[in-house]
Amino acid sequence: MPVTTAASEPSTEPVPGRVWTIRLTGHADRTATVTCTTAACRMPPRSKDVAGLRAFAAQHAAAHARVATVHTNAWCHCGSTQCAAHPDRPVHCAGGVALVLQHDPIVGRVWTLEEVCEACAPLIPNARVLARAARPARAGRRDGQAPPAPVPMPARPGIPGGFSSPAAQPADSPARQPRRPRRTSRPTQRRGQGQGR
Repeated sequence: MPVTTAASEPSTEPVPGRVWTIRLTGHADRTATVTCTTAACRMPPRSKDVAGLRAFAAQHAAAHARVATVHTNAWCHCGSTQCAAHPDRPVHCAGGVALVLQHDPIVGRVWTLEEVCEACAPLIPNARVLARAARPARAGRRDGQAPPAPVPMPARPGIPGGFSSPAAQPADSPARQPRRPRRTSRPTQRRGQGQGR
C-alpha cells in the first residue's frame, strides 16, 4: 500500500537521528534469515541460499538509502549513543547532518544506515557517506537580490511493504560520474643567490 504524506513546512525542532539496521542471521541448520528494523518491510523466508540473502540485504539497505531524505534538524545518532561507534576517537558533534552506511565487508552480516553529524561520520569504522542534508537557504544576499528558488527534487519511490528488491533507476537517468579532486598549485618561491633573511 503506497504511503501518502501531506506537504508541510519543514520543522526546525531537533529530532532524533534515524537509524535502520538490516541483519543477516545464520542458524544451526545452515539456513539464514534477513531482518530489518523497519516493521513494515517484509523479508524473504528463511533459506539455505545465504549468498542470495546477503545480496538481498545489501539491496534492501541501498533501497532505504535512496528513499531517505536526510533531516537537516536531526541530532547525531552516533552522539546519542555517546559515540560508541568510535570510542577511541572522541569528538564534539558538529556540522551538518549526513546519512552514512556502516558495513564491514569482511563480516558481511549487518548493514546500518544512520543520520550522524559531519564530525562523527569520518570516524565511524567501515562507514561511507551516502547523502548530506540540504543546507538551509540564506534569507537574503548582500547584493539585495532574493536567493534563487530551490529546484524541486524528483519524486522518489517508496519501499513497499512487500519489498523484494530495490526499484531500479530509470534507464534514461544519467549515470553519476565520480567527482575528481581539484588540484591546487602553490607558486614556489625561490630565494635568489645572496638573499638572506
